[in-house]
Amino acid sequence: MASEFIYIQLGLAKGARNLEGRVFIIGLGLIGGSLALGIKKAHKEAVIVGYDVSEEQLKLGKMLGVIDEISPSVEQGAKDADLIIIATPVKVTEKIIEILEQTPLKKNVIVSDAGSTKKEIVEKAGKLKEKGITFIGGHPMAGSHKSGVTAAKSILFENAFYIFTPENHIPEEKIQELTNWLAGTKARFITLSAEEHDYLTGVISHFPHVVAASLVHQAEKTSAKQKLVPSLAAGGFRDVTRIASSSPEMWRDILLQNKDVILHLLEDWQSEMRRVADMLNAENSEAIYNYFSKAKQFRDELPQKEKGAIPSFYDLFVDIPDYPGVISEVTGYLAKEEISITNIRILETREDIIGVLVISFQTEEDRARAEKCIHKYSAFDTSIGL
Repeated sequence: MASEFIYIQLGLAKGARNLEGRVFIIGLGLIGGSLALGIKKAHKEAVIVGYDVSEEQLKLGKMLGVIDEISPSVEQGAKDADLIIIATPVKVTEKIIEILEQTPLKKNVIVSDAGSTKKEIVEKAGKLKEKGITFIGGHPMAGSHKSGVTAAKSILFENAFYIFTPENHIPEEKIQELTNWLAGTKARFITLSAEEHDYLTGVISHFPHVVAASLVHQAEKTSAKQKLVPSLAAGGFRDVTRIASSSPEMWRDILLQNKDVILHLLEDWQSEMRRVADMLNAENSEAIYNYFSKAKQFRDELPQKEKGAIPSFYDLFVDIPDYPGVISEVTGYLAKEEISITNIRILETREDIIGVLVISFQTEEDRARAEKCIHKYSAFDTSIGL
């Protein structure tokens, strides 16, 4: 699918300035909290108001300084807002748009969302257009292995793509205003149509999640007869299928909202698998070699330092001997340098041989600092995944 898009690089946005006003964040989890922090960073005079169905998340958000005020309801927080961002699951976003349709809003308010699908949400916001309200679909393409407002970070979206899906009637100055509000995220802003967004994210995010889940289902079925499957799947297979551990509720809603694209991609996938089957049946060694060679070439040429639609896993592999206290020794080094980790696990460790400790980090920078730290305090070998 051809795509003509507008790319707005941070720092080159026309008319960028500190903005004042009230920003209302609906949904104070990882995404909503991180957006709030990014806005606060660039616009010191702005008042950030939060609403969430969880009172605990709201209290934590206020205590941590993520938001300045708590709203008791969507209606109360929305009526005086200059910017409204809906950072909730896509099905909940539709319900909130319905509430906003019935709520008196400021004439110049901008309403946006942070959902992973856009076409149905943009269509749902059509009644806001009838009221003269500007709705610009949004999708910050970054995430984390953690959730909740306590995991929120102002740098979560740094260098990540942030996609806007405005309808044709939206003035350029409104897109620019939203860009200015979000300048503190240090994201890279792209403007696409809602249809283009859903197709592209279907290819590089939604469909891979379906494939990962199907591989896990296949392994589960095989494990009924082959008891070694769970043990053997603990290493590379577990890494390949990590995204299958994502929220079932979220992916149910995403797939239903992007149904047509997913069904089209499933047909393409079945055709691709028939192609592989034909090569095997023909025992065409040259074709099989070329199949993997071309895949390797394309994969190796993908940008390594850019954030894409699926959150990156910044893993560091540490070769460690098997003796008591070695794991706490390594984590102690990291604690000494105040380097946070998101996950830690052992790939293999048996008596008298080297084991592999896999440590996951929030950012590539944290992983680089950790590797330097471990080399500083020990002779352990380290490597990163490709």
